Amino acid sequence: MVAIMTETTRTDSPPTSRPVRQLLAASVGNAVEWYDWYAYTFLATYIAAEVFPKGADNSLVPLLSTFAVFAVGFFMRPVGGLLMGAIADRRGRRSALTVTILLMGGSSLLVGLTPTYETAGVLAPVILVLARLLQGLSVGGEFAASTTFLVESAGPGRRGLFSSFQYVSTTAGQLVASGIATLLVDTLSDGQMNGWGWRVPFVLGAVLSLVGFWIRQGAEETRSAEQQQAPRPGLLEALRRHPRQSLLICGITAGGTIAYYTWTSYLPTYAELNAGIEKSDALLAGTISLAFFGLLQPIGGLLSDRFGRRPLLLFFGLGFTLLTVPLLHALRDSFAVLLLVQCAGMVLLTGFTSISAAVNAEVFPPRVRAAGIGFPYSLTVAMFGGTAPYVGTLFKELGHADLFPWYVAVLCLASSLVYLRLPETAHKALER
Repeated sequence: MVAIMTETTRTDSPPTSRPVRQLLAASVGNAVEWYDWYAYTFLATYIAAEVFPKGADNSLVPLLSTFAVFAVGFFMRPVGGLLMGAIADRRGRRSALTVTILLMGGSSLLVGLTPTYETAGVLAPVILVLARLLQGLSVGGEFAASTTFLVESAGPGRRGLFSSFQYVSTTAGQLVASGIATLLVDTLSDGQMNGWGWRVPFVLGAVLSLVGFWIRQGAEETRSAEQQQAPRPGLLEALRRHPRQSLLICGITAGGTIAYYTWTSYLPTYAELNAGIEKSDALLAGTISLAFFGLLQPIGGLLSDRFGRRPLLLFFGLGFTLLTVPLLHALRDSFAVLLLVQCAGMVLLTGFTSISAAVNAEVFPPRVRAAGIGFPYSLTVAMFGGTAPYVGTLFKELGHADLFPWYVAVLCLASSLVYLRLPETAHKALER
């Protein structure tokens, strides 16, 4: 396994001449992507009330409802990682980033314009499912393209720092979506929210996508001239020619994605179900800890550039292996305790999130780097990250809620064993 992460010590082209513009192009676009993704999550109850029927007289509609809310987006993310990653490898990173943000803007507008069930019948949920399919495709492709673009845009000794902005921008998008949804709910009446209020964030998301598109148009392509002139890789070339690297991405990601979705998305619900914490307190603690998490990312990236990737990955992996169970068992009916547990987890989680883009990019050669990252990463997120809330809820329903922390800890231990075998690549030149 050591051999598969060996990098060349040369670069095929110098770093981009405008690194700040590159960073802005990736970060703003990524924030818009995740704003649109999370806006759907925060407003799902209003969407369901208008787009799906109140009764269950049509068996097709409840099925579509469940599929749309819980499965479609995550199902399409691996497909998006593969397809948009292939575009990035064949046509260029900037081309793929342009496609993903326009795709997200269009799908966001489609959600905002979705007719109600009362006016369009079954066509309404069908349109919504289509929009969610496109959102999943876009988000899966965004990670593949922006990860590659960010790391290839970094100057010497700055790949970790640039990598960290993947989750800085993701967190910013999530916080903006949460803030706008909260503002609308607090400002508008129930009738206004159900009538038109829930549509506003999606129309706004479409407008923001155009801003991101404009910024990305001015970005520089990061593929070297040599790579641009080389024969274009096939759609499945990364999987076919680099199967061990693909499995390595899965191993690196499994623990990180279950920890990320547990701490950033599911923990407020887990605290409500298992510690009796009020929903308002749980959401407030989650918002504060997310802001704290976003601020930590550049620090983690800088530390990895100085001390290496592997120490931070092991800090994350072994930390969650040893502390997940004690931290989740420490939850009580207390806002202060919940906030402390969430922030402690965010510190550990930064060891993974701040450098995951750099680590992934350093696994694959440039010819198939985006597609090589996109498919196995998104597949692992769909399998372990996207299912985290449902696995936790299932354990609770089966009367074994205490097993969920162990489930998280075991996956983090498995990833830690992978981290132990990784050679250090932080101070080697990235092949371009």
